[in-house]
Amino acid sequence: MTSRPVPAVSPGHGGLDGATARRRYVTVSFLFWLPIGMSIATGVLLFTERGMGLAAIAGFYAVHSLTAAAMELPTGGLSDVIGRRPVLAIAGLLNLTAFTLIGLGAAGWAIALGMGLMGLARALSSGPAEAWYVDTVHAHAGPDADLRTGLARGSSATSAALALGTLLGGGLPWLLGLAPGAGEWPADTTGGLVIPLSVPALLGALVEGVFVLYVLSALPEPPRPRTTLRRVMGGVPAAIAAGLRLGARDALIRRILLTASAAGAALAAVELLTPGRAAALMGTAESGALVFAGLACAGFLCSALGSQLAPFVARFTGGSERAVLASLGLVTLGLTLLGLTTHTMSPLATTVAVTGYGLVYLGLGAAGPNENDLLHRRVDASGRATALSVQSLSLQLVAAGAGLGAGALPPGPLPWLLAGTAVLAGALLWVRRAAPAPPHHGPSATGGPVAAPVPAGPLHDTAPEEIHPHARPT
Repeated sequence: MTSRPVPAVSPGHGGLDGATARRRYVTVSFLFWLPIGMSIATGVLLFTERGMGLAAIAGFYAVHSLTAAAMELPTGGLSDVIGRRPVLAIAGLLNLTAFTLIGLGAAGWAIALGMGLMGLARALSSGPAEAWYVDTVHAHAGPDADLRTGLARGSSATSAALALGTLLGGGLPWLLGLAPGAGEWPADTTGGLVIPLSVPALLGALVEGVFVLYVLSALPEPPRPRTTLRRVMGGVPAAIAAGLRLGARDALIRRILLTASAAGAALAAVELLTPGRAAALMGTAESGALVFAGLACAGFLCSALGSQLAPFVARFTGGSERAVLASLGLVTLGLTLLGLTTHTMSPLATTVAVTGYGLVYLGLGAAGPNENDLLHRRVDASGRATALSVQSLSLQLVAAGAGLGAGALPPGPLPWLLAGTAVLAGALLWVRRAAPAPPHHGPSATGGPVAAPVPAGPLHDTAPEEIHPHARPT
């Protein structure tokens, strides 16, 4: 009986084992999203305090969304060309600048510039950290190593950072208002530039500085060939083209992209329609906003719990594909409950609606790591970040269109049920298991293969935790 060869540890990844890489990936995910969570609770209020009208505020958020969507694919390709660590560091520096502009900016152009830089940072960050984690684990344990546990923990860290950041961002200005003179002192000493509502953004800028230092010191990767600006600019379009070809060539990746689109429709409905329902329930916009902040925090926690449960769901259902099917069924149920309770505010209906809200985020949290586990087994390192960017772009574009559609529809159950139908359609894509992909040796942005050969065994669960106990959490 011959034993399987043990993969050599790549010196370019600092000899990191799977557990160490997982911890560092979790830390990076938490540090990046914590400042963004802190800006959720105070963003609109801060802009209003600066004298901006609702139309201008909507324009600021449109700048963010359009910038992120426009730069999603180019920046994913950039990560595959010049490396994960430099792109992540650039994203952190852009966010540091953005939060500083938003926290101190009193003019519309400064806020718009900050929102645009934040959108660019969002596009830059959508794939490199996860791609670094997968590259490092593969370098240590081989291409069939367990990924679900690390991906689940990274997703949980993101949700936990957003939940904690929402609480901190909403609580800091309130706490400053309790202490006599604490709220007026920053404004008096800075000529009105720093007010209590701007403190979360400025604190977020400090956290971004910590994020950049951590990325530069804790994420080793193999040296890439020396390149020039001309080669970089020439390599990025090739990486984009390779990413776009993925969905056209591979049925499983097509399912993942369509599932991301369905998730975008669900998120658009929840984020657009829930604040109004909270305000109607409480009777005033102010109290409704407070309830929505608490509900959003609870949603992030449900998403974190779902991500933690993702490996268990995969084992229970028989693989990542079945886990995605079950998780999207949970999202569909949540949206249906939200739709069926729109016309009444009785205690029972409210309880059912809150339950539906939690199920949406719980299901999305459980689906994400299992989808990405399948994606990373289909794509090799040369196109990994690009593939993640294509996935993120699918979600963002459909979310933008679904949000406009939900806003144009009459209030009531219809917008919720249409979103539920979209998610149900995405779930039905996973009823049949995908066939293993044949090895592909076509050129990628860096000259390597785009899709890696699938290891022996069923694609949906090529590396269950029982086969690789060294990769499981302690």
